[in-house]
Amino acid sequence: MFLNSWSIALTLVSILSCFLVIMAGKTAVRVLRWWNPDSDSNTQIQLEGEIWLSSSLVMYGACFQIISLVLLIGATDYYAGFISGAMCATGSLLANSYGMPLLYVKLAASFYAGLWIVIHRLDISSEAYPLVRFKYVMLLFLVPLIITDFCLQTLYIAGLTPDIITSCCAIIFDEVKTSGSFSGIFQSSLLFFYLVSSSLLLLGLVCRKKGHTWLVYLYALAMGGWLIFALDTIITTFSSFIYAMPYHHCPFCIVKPEYYFIGYFIYIALFGSVFFGFCAGFVQFFARNKYLARGVASAQQVYLTWSLLMLCIFVALVSYHMVIYRVFGGEG
Repeated sequence: MFLNSWSIALTLVSILSCFLVIMAGKTAVRVLRWWNPDSDSNTQIQLEGEIWLSSSLVMYGACFQIISLVLLIGATDYYAGFISGAMCATGSLLANSYGMPLLYVKLAASFYAGLWIVIHRLDISSEAYPLVRFKYVMLLFLVPLIITDFCLQTLYIAGLTPDIITSCCAIIFDEVKTSGSFSGIFQSSLLFFYLVSSSLLLLGLVCRKKGHTWLVYLYALAMGGWLIFALDTIITTFSSFIYAMPYHHCPFCIVKPEYYFIGYFIYIALFGSVFFGFCAGFVQFFARNKYLARGVASAQQVYLTWSLLMLCIFVALVSYHMVIYRVFGGEG
């Protein structure tokens, strides 16, 4: 499976990400050992130049990591055409024991890399660079995560052969129970979904206006629970309206071209809202630092704004097909 365009693209992007992060990791070791902002030695001056270069390497590496996540979804959908029993990315990911761990690790690595960029931007908002050591400690944890991702990806692709027999998404998700008609699909679940999303929107707006510490932490924690709940609701409820089939609940088929790739936009909005919501709470830990107080306040406003915007986009996207069905009685 290595000799096709998707596998080649995945491998090249992952190699670039690994290379850039490992190169930056060398600087991280030097910084943790020799960094002293009160010194004017040659080593310190050299390190001050290196941290800018290494930070740029990590940022590009993080971008490649996120690109590889998107490529993985497209690649697994492509692999389904060569694997017996697979109809979409679900069957491809379950074709061997490395598929699902790869997806989880790639998600974690992309989230963590994005979080590193957030800390880096907060650090350079002050001329004192108070988070240099902290962000390079974070970098030393990012390096093995990126390497693990590359190793799992290589093992996953190497383990894909046409003679594998896997299960299609209809079998995997057949345990999702419905009433058998759109008019009866999880009415209480839909009501709870909109109640929760409205509460999160209200909480986020209060955080943005008032800025209370405990409210920001509450919003960040709530977004973590929201991610699990939203993914479950996509599978059990909204996917059926997108497919116009009450018994089809696959969370991967919605990225197919016949559904206008709406799944990509749904997941980008969902994970984006959660990521920025978490970042708003994470940077609050540094609010008491005298060098970062203003930077934290400014960053929180930006992250809360993006989180709320993406939350609204997500709710609108998943609701579109349901509204079309309710109002016009058919597909959009």
